[in-house]
Amino acid sequence: MNRIIKPVAGIFLALFLLTGMAAKPPLVGGPAPDFQLDQLNGPSTKMSNYRGKVVLLNFWATWCTPCIKEMPEIQAAYEKLKDEGFVVLALNFGEETEKAEKLVKEMGLTFPILLDREVEVAERHRVVSLPVTFFIDPNGVIKEQVFGGGLTLDQITEAFHRLQRKAG
Repeated sequence: MNRIIKPVAGIFLALFLLTGMAAKPPLVGGPAPDFQLDQLNGPSTKMSNYRGKVVLLNFWATWCTPCIKEMPEIQAAYEKLKDEGFVVLALNFGEETEKAEKLVKEMGLTFPILLDREVEVAERHRVVSLPVTFFIDPNGVIKEQVFGGGLTLDQITEAFHRLQRKAG
């Protein structure tokens, strides 16, 4: 039995190290990894450009039903809070630009849509399923992580005010 367990454990350790998981930064409680991505309808932008603001960082795709269901709530929160320093960055998960663009137009989304074409930013954030949302405080620290969608306007508003108060 021991002869089987040791090689299997070794294989898992090797895969863990080879995929880079051991080198990834901590998420909740740690600094948000900086990145630079192209916007769907605008110039490239960097995460560090949003220091001093509360950021909702959402990873999504057009084929993800829970992603699409929560988009109207994220849009409503963005419209309600953007003048108070709230930023939404929605990172499309490796799809063709045309697919993302079509959905954004259909839904009337006005917050920045970033194109994570190679899924590199998603990997740095340990995204393995969609949607995943991170709430980042004005100091650039990830404070909350929400898996599986279902965000509501009220939940987003509460998180925004909680993070804004803590930073102030």
